[in-house]
Amino acid sequence: MRKLLCTLLLVWATVTGFAQTEKSYTVQGGGTGPYKAMVAGDASLPNFTLYRPQDLKALDKLPVLLYANGGCANSTVQMRFLLNEVASYGYIVVGIGPFEDEDPIANWKNVMKGMYPEGKRVVLATGEEIKAPTPAEVKAQQEETEKRLKAIREQRNRAPEAQPMRPRTYPRQLLEALDWLTDQNANPESEYYGKVDLCHVAAMGQSCGGAMTLAVSHDPRLTTCILLNSGIGDISMSGATKDAFASLHTPMLYIIGGPTDIAYNNAVKDFANIKNVPVVMINTPPDGHHGTYYELYGGGYAVAVRKWLDWHLKGKVGESALFLDTEYMHWKYPEWTVDRKNW
Repeated sequence: MRKLLCTLLLVWATVTGFAQTEKSYTVQGGGTGPYKAMVAGDASLPNFTLYRPQDLKALDKLPVLLYANGGCANSTVQMRFLLNEVASYGYIVVGIGPFEDEDPIANWKNVMKGMYPEGKRVVLATGEEIKAPTPAEVKAQQEETEKRLKAIREQRNRAPEAQPMRPRTYPRQLLEALDWLTDQNANPESEYYGKVDLCHVAAMGQSCGGAMTLAVSHDPRLTTCILLNSGIGDISMSGATKDAFASLHTPMLYIIGGPTDIAYNNAVKDFANIKNVPVVMINTPPDGHHGTYYELYGGGYAVAVRKWLDWHLKGKVGESALFLDTEYMHWKYPEWTVDRKNW
């Protein structure tokens, strides 16, 4: 059935406008992979950002990673280093949110001090170390948080017609991105013509974006799903509930940041509730809810994501060692733990 679906995707598409890369730039030298990557904005896909090898002619077909953001935000900036790193290994990544040239570190550095568990040593991609906040900084952060909460409460008390509209994202956007790639792959005028491996597609989301990933996990075009610092547990979020587990059909990867990760308890419940497909849950206690995303090349989380994709989308079985061989994982990442079932 899946083979037939892939064949149909290759010959059927509602061909729309062809891809027109209008903005692009290079992050961290294009990544560590063999195909230097770039961040791109396309005129025919204005509400998304592409991360892809700079030279598409150097590759045959590229597997796909669809990405939904933490906070269900309309921006991929937080995950820029990780997505760029994955792309440099020969993937087309499409993330929800328009092209931006915002610096993930320059504009987030002061916020980062409150992101990580106490005692974690964080070395940013710039080489700068984020140190624990001073008592004065903690107090200032608390005051700023209370100020934001007060503003939110005041906004909620306004008349509905007076409330400003916030840009919202929704799960279906992940599949809209895949529809666009399907069109481009079939369009002889597109630079992606014949370059997209529509038989090997992953969906991934961080935090709220993980719920969006669960909400579309039933789609038969998906090969695997990845949830970062995310879990649905017994709640409902972004169109997803634990009912989604009954229709899972792909191997699942969870990466969570230990008990200080706000998603920890829900992720543990998800692992218990998944009955019918293979699942791996990696736990990284030093990292909390914000992983290693601001570290050089996206840190250990980027390595894990890339190895999982290489295994499931490119058939590189040797990369499964990080997930199926506990001794190997402890050698590479001594502080990480792993649980797995249904293999």
